Amino acid sequence: MNYRGRFAPSPTGPLHAGSLIAAVASHADALANDGQWLLRMEDVDEGRVVAGAADRILHTLEAFGFEWQGAVWHQSRRKARYREIIEQLLKEGLAYPCACTRREIAETGTPGIEGMIYPGRCRNGLPQGREGRAIRLRTDDREICFSDRIQGRHCQILERDIGDFIIRRADGYTAYQLAVVVDDADQGINQVVRGADLLLSTPRQLHLQELLGFPHPEYAHVPLLLDDQGRKLSKQDKAHPLADDDPLPALLQAWHCLGQAAPDERPDNVQAFWHWAASAWSIDRVPAMQALHES
Repeated sequence: MNYRGRFAPSPTGPLHAGSLIAAVASHADALANDGQWLLRMEDVDEGRVVAGAADRILHTLEAFGFEWQGAVWHQSRRKARYREIIEQLLKEGLAYPCACTRREIAETGTPGIEGMIYPGRCRNGLPQGREGRAIRLRTDDREICFSDRIQGRHCQILERDIGDFIIRRADGYTAYQLAVVVDDADQGINQVVRGADLLLSTPRQLHLQELLGFPHPEYAHVPLLLDDQGRKLSKQDKAHPLADDDPLPALLQAWHCLGQAAPDERPDNVQAFWHWAASAWSIDRVPAMQALHES
């Protein structure tokens, strides 16, 4: 099977050092495996999109020497496809409308590994007099396991650890979990290299893939870069944007953070860096931890 990977930033601001680590890892892994590397804008949550951010991200990626195959996909242009899938899941009884508010779930749910576990109040039908706000996917008590190429084996029982989860939000936007599964399948993605903040999401995506008859990609979750207060770098927290006019130092720093061997001689430019990186990359060197501190 030919390697087919992707990088999928959210256009909520400029790229920063943390997002560069994920981009370098996914691009280098594709190059090392003589594969394709696609680009997708995860703008499904249009309320958080910053005007001009997508164009700035593309400009930065070009300045840093990234090369992708085909046209850039935008989730905001794929609403009809998501609706089609959600209607299919509803029709098959695999999903259902939910009337519960966050406050109600906080009051009646129990703590899980990623927030409150939905208590299932609407699982067997909406309470009398209530209208559906969101759409939830049914989970079960099967153990879902996968072997991450960096983090090792991980397992969850979704019904116990997460609960029935949202695939269409109360505001009408498609939830990330569904959009990413549909996009990866439609783009033929078979290798996903991304940040470790999405490690806990993977069993939910595997569950959706199984229900929809989609193939499972292989996953590799790279460590996150944290600030000096132990928080993930984010655009919302105004993490320093990458300097498009001097990309090589940031590329080499990301390479170092990923545990890769330093070049014998410093590359002269970004093209030389990527030419060398294609043969020097080893995913086995990436530290099997979920966070790194910014230096």
